[in-house]
Amino acid sequence: MKPTVVLHGYEAVKETLVDLGEEFAGRGSVPILDKVNKGLGIVFSNAKTWKEMRFSLMTLRNFGMGKRSIEDRVQEEARCLVEELRKTNASPCDPTFILGCAPCNVICSIIFHNRFDYKDEKFLKLMEKLNKNARLLSSPWLQVCNNFPALMDYFPGIHKTFLKNIDYTKNFIMEKVKEHQKSLDVNSPQDFIDCFLIKMEQETHLEFTLESLVIAVSDLFGAGTETTSTTLRYSLLLLLKHPEVAAKVQEEIERVIGRHRSPCMQDRSHMPYTDAVIHEIQRFIDLLPNNVPHAVTRDIKFRNYFIPKGTNIITSLTSMLHDQKEFPNPKVFDPGHFLNESGNFKKSDYFMPFSAGKRICVGEGLARMELFLFLTSILQNFKLQSLVESKDLDITAVVNGFASVPPSFQLCFIPI
Repeated sequence: MKPTVVLHGYEAVKETLVDLGEEFAGRGSVPILDKVNKGLGIVFSNAKTWKEMRFSLMTLRNFGMGKRSIEDRVQEEARCLVEELRKTNASPCDPTFILGCAPCNVICSIIFHNRFDYKDEKFLKLMEKLNKNARLLSSPWLQVCNNFPALMDYFPGIHKTFLKNIDYTKNFIMEKVKEHQKSLDVNSPQDFIDCFLIKMEQETHLEFTLESLVIAVSDLFGAGTETTSTTLRYSLLLLLKHPEVAAKVQEEIERVIGRHRSPCMQDRSHMPYTDAVIHEIQRFIDLLPNNVPHAVTRDIKFRNYFIPKGTNIITSLTSMLHDQKEFPNPKVFDPGHFLNESGNFKKSDYFMPFSAGKRICVGEGLARMELFLFLTSILQNFKLQSLVESKDLDITAVVNGFASVPPSFQLCFIPI
């Protein structure tokens, strides 16, 4: 119900997010999330709060997210994921939970310094809440609530379930924070929570409070778990739909990595086809069609339009990822979109699934690493088998509001 500017196409999006990055670095309003985050955290904060939170993430990055490199953690989790998939004994299964556990555990090891067993009751309950909320956030009713925020206070509906699930997640995090407060060693921080608690003691900034810590951690969960697990789930569905693509990826894995060692990030530069497939999956599924809303940080004149400070800005990522000139037949899944005539990987400036500019997704590097290492580990160990003919598989997103969510499906992981 507020004036909003929609940017469509590569030129407009690049000009605002990259060239005018500072002016368009505000965070636009999503009422249901504003209600939850109260302007705190990483994703939905603005101005000084955002700069401080961003700084805490840089600290984290320099810290190597603990004493072990991130790649080690993701490789370890990939091995656990493969073991878990073995336990399905090649019988039909819905991969939603297992594929959610892996990226969630990577985030847990960074934030809490420990991972959970895939059968851990508390962990499974947390996963269930995160998964449910990803679907609810994209549901038609929540789109209505975001347009008419007053409804949330006076009407019953699934937004109440959404808010309850958020409370559950926050309580889960608060318990962990209390444990960390008891065991904190200022000279040897073990994880994100330790670093934040130390920063709280050093800084007098209002940004560093227990409440903002809990919201920052739930941001890392929300942004770092569901996005990657949804992409992984969609990846398997697309590979079932296109078995010839899966076979070519497996042939490249066999040639470059073999059977007897875990995939590592160095392998990616020698695997142009696999790299192109992962890029094409992200392009095709168009996970966040309209990005997370931005806002202008001051009055600005843009292309002869006057945009007042605080105006919501919607950037259409679809308009770039499905641009017909850049990607011929954009509605068709084709890894050739990212390969040149010689079969080498071909970059595209239009590939912006993580947004761009000052507020580009802070987890981009981690997400790219997880997608590569988890997918290659799965395909190194299993043949994917669909329960129905590949031509009969429906790959249309079931909800497509805030995010694109794939339909439920089952498959068998046949050990190679």
